[in-house]
Amino acid sequence: MAGSGRIVYSSDKGRVCPGCGWPAEDCHCSKNLAQPEEPVPVKVTAKLRLENRGSGKHVTVVDGLPNNAAYLADLLAALKKACGTGGRAFEGSLELQGDQRERLRDLLTRRGLAVKG
Repeated sequence: MAGSGRIVYSSDKGRVCPGCGWPAEDCHCSKNLAQPEEPVPVKVTAKLRLENRGSGKHVTVVDGLPNNAAYLADLLAALKKACGTGGRAFEGSLELQGDQRERLRDLLTRRGLAVKG
């Protein structure tokens, strides 16, 4: 069976990381790992703002949320369904298409979040 061409050990460097190929002590993979998820606090304060994209379209940004992927995905899915619009999640914020501020204030308050803006 032919080798994969991947270096596992080098007498020059010692153990080599299979991901990045650097020595294990100086592995670059471990430096690029995502930050651990924040726990969701008891009281979350969401900040609403309207932004204008270069094409003249508006997006509503919900900022100040915990950086927890599962929490953001669940909240985004519920808000997109309730507003009937598209959107996406970022680290600690959500972005929904159009001016949804009035509708989001009510939806977020019903979910137990404090809302500013």
